[in-house]
Amino acid sequence: MIVAVGSSNPVKVQAVKNVFSRFLPQVEVIMKSVSSVVPPQPIGIEETIRGAIGRAMRALELEGSAEMGVGIEAGLLPVPYSISGWMDQQYAAIVDRRGRVTIGGGPSFEYPAEVVKQVLSASSEVGKVMEALTGIGGLGRRQGAIGYFSKGAFDRLKLSEIAVLMAMIPRLNEEMYFMETKQKRTLG
Repeated sequence: MIVAVGSSNPVKVQAVKNVFSRFLPQVEVIMKSVSSVVPPQPIGIEETIRGAIGRAMRALELEGSAEMGVGIEAGLLPVPYSISGWMDQQYAAIVDRRGRVTIGGGPSFEYPAEVVKQVLSASSEVGKVMEALTGIGGLGRRQGAIGYFSKGAFDRLKLSEIAVLMAMIPRLNEEMYFMETKQKRTLG
C-alpha cells in the first residue's frame, strides 16, 4: 500500500511511517509538499481539522499511486480554565480513494501566555515565536515545542504518532464504523 503525506516535515512523515507500518508491514510512505488550505497558524478546532483534511486530500491528489492521503496539522485551541486560555493540539486526517475521512487528535499542551499573546496579536506562527524564545532553529522539524517544554520526556514525533493512530481507529475496525462495510457483510 502507498500512503502520501501532505507535508515536507520529516517528523510528520516518520510518524505516519511508524503508525502505518504497525498494521501494514509493506506500506510505502511518500512525502508530498503541499500548500495548506488554512493560515500557517491555525486557530480553533475547525480550522485545524480543515487544514489536516486539506493536506491529506491534496497529497492524495498529487500522488496518483497512493491509496490514502494523510495530513497532520497543529493548532491553537481555546481551552477554558487553562493559564493562557489556549492549548496546542495536533490533528491527523486520513482520506482514502473512496472519499472516507477519519480524524484523530493527539494530546494537548499549553504554551506560556506570552507565546500565545505574540501568536494571536502578531498573527505569527507558534514555530517562529518558539524559535525566537528558545534560540533553537528548526525546532518544529525536530523535538518540537513539546520536547522543549517537557524537557525531552515527550517529542513531536510521539505527539504526531498519537494523532495518526487515533485517525486509524475507524480503519482498523471498519465493520463498526463504516456503514457500507456493514451492509456488504450482512448482505453476503
